Amino acid sequence: MGLFSKRKDLETVLVEARLLSELQKKQAESMAAQERIHFGDAVVRLGYLKEAEIAKALSEGLGLPLADRASKMLEIDLESDLSKRVPEEFARSHHALPLFESNGVLTVALADPTDMLVRENLQVVSGRQIHPVVATKTDILKTIDLLYQRGGDGLIARTMESSSVEGDGGQENLVEVRLDLDAAVRQTQGNYAVNLVNAILKQAITERCSDIHLETCDREVMLRFRIDGTLHGRVPPPFQSFDAVVSRVKILSKLDIAERRLPQDGSFSLKMQNRVIDVRVSVCPAAYGEKVVMRLLDKDAVPLDIESLGFEAVQKEDFVSAAHQPNGLILLTGPTGSGKTTTLYSMLNRIKTTGKNFMSIEDPIEIKLKGMTQVAVKSAIGLTFASALRSFLRQDPDVILVGEIRDLETAQTCLRAALTGHLVLSTLHTNDAVSAVVRLIDLGAEPHLVASSLGLLAAQRLVRVLCSECREAYAPKPETLERACREAGLKLPADPTKTVFYRPRGCERCSNTGYIGRIGISEVFPIDENMGDIITTQGGDLAKLRAAVRAAGRLDLRAAGWLKVFRGTTSVEELLSVTVRR
Repeated sequence: MGLFSKRKDLETVLVEARLLSELQKKQAESMAAQERIHFGDAVVRLGYLKEAEIAKALSEGLGLPLADRASKMLEIDLESDLSKRVPEEFARSHHALPLFESNGVLTVALADPTDMLVRENLQVVSGRQIHPVVATKTDILKTIDLLYQRGGDGLIARTMESSSVEGDGGQENLVEVRLDLDAAVRQTQGNYAVNLVNAILKQAITERCSDIHLETCDREVMLRFRIDGTLHGRVPPPFQSFDAVVSRVKILSKLDIAERRLPQDGSFSLKMQNRVIDVRVSVCPAAYGEKVVMRLLDKDAVPLDIESLGFEAVQKEDFVSAAHQPNGLILLTGPTGSGKTTTLYSMLNRIKTTGKNFMSIEDPIEIKLKGMTQVAVKSAIGLTFASALRSFLRQDPDVILVGEIRDLETAQTCLRAALTGHLVLSTLHTNDAVSAVVRLIDLGAEPHLVASSLGLLAAQRLVRVLCSECREAYAPKPETLERACREAGLKLPADPTKTVFYRPRGCERCSNTGYIGRIGISEVFPIDENMGDIITTQGGDLAKLRAAVRAAGRLDLRAAGWLKVFRGTTSVEELLSVTVRR
């Protein structure tokens, strides 16, 4: 009680802990008022602090326990009646997680325990005395999923068991669509299809899924979630409901439900856990019926922070240095889904100022960045990368982001813009960084123009991160250790037996995969005079460019990956599966 008698608010705690300056506090208060969000959310969005830092400050400043993975306070009894003490809607909207009850006192994890109104309302709805502890909003929402939905693992199956065609659709209204769309879907299979699609989406979001694959094979339905880059099978809808589910997805995406012969692309948005998630939908006709792929884009989950992307120190320094140059072309290469867009936007977020004009042309716009003019490609009306880029050059830009270089016209316009005083960032689909030079020349760009305009080449891949709770230490074989040191450019340790690598094992936390999340490995090559000469005089000879990079002591993808293996971030098997030695 002494804690709350002091009436400390979150702003005071953070300022007293010297984590926020008065200026930062005012800026966060202004954003919170304008966008009607919590002060803590504003602090995180502005990049001043991370959720974990705020939680730790509240714990220390208020003298409350910190509920996190280490303390194991979040490992609640899923069979208890805690979910009956606090309604799910209240728990989600106020970020209040009941943990356990003892002698009439309910211990509740709160993202902001300084909010007296929430505490008083908790006492009313639970009928218990409240003992607050501190946790991050993310941890609270994840555990709420487990408590109220039993982890979401059987959500689709339970929906199929509990719902019926004539049911009243008791599921939460997950997707925000117009009423006439819901009326239209009832012509297929009514609320059952609505509930089933909602359940699939909920479970996918709970499991950190990036893509949902739904298709038929003969008379069987396949449902797979792509989690951390790998597809995993899930309980599929019944075959007789497949067409209804596809129609529901089409209606949400504003597609033609009668068209089954041609591919269609669309999108919609949904809200869950106070997050807005964009869903990009692709429907493609196949041998046994249509296949649906839904890509989930959780903008709030994308950390636009260059520090968290996995760059080695020298790579980050080279990238940031190139991005602070007044002109030049920065090219980032890699396959689809390798995090190129996130990296480029993190860099823009790092250098963005009100004193410069930032513009982008993308297909589609995946991340919206405040203070930047963003244009989406619309090929049907002639708005292409090349045409938009020509228009940009008449808009007095300082920094231009081009989503992808696909043709000669776009390549030449980017190169000339970089040569005439603009900083241009773009992506290219090649297997490694130096191959981008050959690709530009193959498109028809002149070698001297490429050499004069290029400022930096980079390539990126994503590797899965070993689960910190179940990873298993082992001593690598001598030949594996020798290979790792050779390819990473390191010396063999004096006592190889003391070297420890880690491999996946699997536990409940990581759904028995052994991995949680992904991190980038990169190669970053500034264009020096030697590389410029090779491009100009020898047409970008690939072998000589790679030799020049090695001579300069730069890390390639494989070398950067081995460093993460030595640190225990990822496994040898994961690294070898996503990189090749060149």
